[in-house]
Amino acid sequence: MRLQLAPRQKRGAETGPNPTDRGKKGSKHHLVTDRKGRPLVVLLSAANVHDKKKDLPLFDAILPVRTGRRGRPRNRPKKAHGDKGYDFADIRSGLRARRITPRIAQRGIESSQRLGRHRWVVERTLGWLHNMKRLRMREERRADLHLALLQLGCSVILFRELARRL
Repeated sequence: MRLQLAPRQKRGAETGPNPTDRGKKGSKHHLVTDRKGRPLVVLLSAANVHDKKKDLPLFDAILPVRTGRRGRPRNRPKKAHGDKGYDFADIRSGLRARRITPRIAQRGIESSQRLGRHRWVVERTLGWLHNMKRLRMREERRADLHLALLQLGCSVILFRELARRL
């Protein structure tokens, strides 16, 4: 009788071979933040899933925010900043169809130095999330549990921001 799991059963759903880490199985966190680095929405995918496949579903998952003004609440940002990894025609057209202005660096044309002013905000938020031990390395086999912990981590970041303001 075998008590250990087979290697293919170790990590569960939403894991895949990481192309940058010698093919070890892992997950990737996709995140949209506002200008201040507060997380708006977060998704989970396997490590071998390209970022462009989760870009438009991220923007579709943003919930509307009530501002107290009359009319329909805006549920999408006006602009979206991205690095050269998101420079694809279908992403640009998908963002325009959602009335979002794409600010994506073009491969081979623009320098990535100018984009660093906006990208560090997302990287900082991912750093805040990965400072929480359970999110740094995925130990849960079930993807829904890891996603719940990821959303809880985003809630902690938002709570800390609120507590800092008071």
